[in-house]
Amino acid sequence: MKPARAAGTATAAGAGPAVARRQLGRYLRDWRTQAGLTIAEAARLMEWGASTLQRLEKGQADRIRSLDIQELCRIYGIPDDLRDALTGLAQQSPGPSWWHAHGEVIPEDFDLYPGIEAIAAELSCYQPELVPPLLQTPDYARALLRLARPSADDVELDHRVQVRVQRQAVLTRKSPARFTAVVHEAVLRRIVGCPKVMAAQLRQLADTSTRPNVTVLVLPFAAGLPVGEQTGAFTVLRFGAGAGRTVEPPLVHVAGFTGDLYLERPQDVARFEAAHDCLRHYALDAQASRRMLRQAAKEYAAQAGHIGR
Repeated sequence: MKPARAAGTATAAGAGPAVARRQLGRYLRDWRTQAGLTIAEAARLMEWGASTLQRLEKGQADRIRSLDIQELCRIYGIPDDLRDALTGLAQQSPGPSWWHAHGEVIPEDFDLYPGIEAIAAELSCYQPELVPPLLQTPDYARALLRLARPSADDVELDHRVQVRVQRQAVLTRKSPARFTAVVHEAVLRRIVGCPKVMAAQLRQLADTSTRPNVTVLVLPFAAGLPVGEQTGAFTVLRFGAGAGRTVEPPLVHVAGFTGDLYLERPQDVARFEAAHDCLRHYALDAQASRRMLRQAAKEYAAQAGHIGR
């Protein structure tokens, strides 16, 4: 098969939003390396110059053709399902913000966010309803996933739980990310699974918050609505420089029921950072938050013991 013309031609489909371009480039770089090809070798197979492939891998290509992505996937031996996802990334429209609708163009089972989360140097999140995924116990995660996917069998649920738990490596790696989570008191009071699951989850939250790189603050009901309006759950991500890549701009991730919103405009990021600062100011301090978490865990443990009698 003759390779498609190089990215950057007039017939290209578009470069897509910055976050999609960077993730596309990251996947292609990883799979090229896994295939044992240098940039020069892969570019030669595409009948490109090496600089063209370098720009694509760095997320700096001006234009990207879907056919080019499909040909690279063939060369690297990328599975069909991931090929479809990467082709979908290449088809996204450019812009400083991006609504990633689940199942539209990009397959529904392809979750872009964990790949972005995994390279973050600092994450600041607010969760008004649920324990942040990076701090969930397997049983808590399984209870949520069972409700979200009622038709899934145990094998699929186990896989999805494993994937979610593996994301937590960002907090325990050699150079762990700094994680600051503000969770509303409602998270402590809302039962997910059963009292036994909640007791274990809240104990883990309290224990994890003693790590030097993890801060968990509880926003009590008594604090009211500090920001003055509902923000919903969000995470602000900041990135450091790494081998072979430049520092990426900060990013806001807002998870929705039918899709994810990614924001990169400086004014948008600044607004969410200000909201997080406000929520932190009105939250209990770290020690008081741990006390509340441990007390709630004891109450759930007592309920679980009573139910078990």
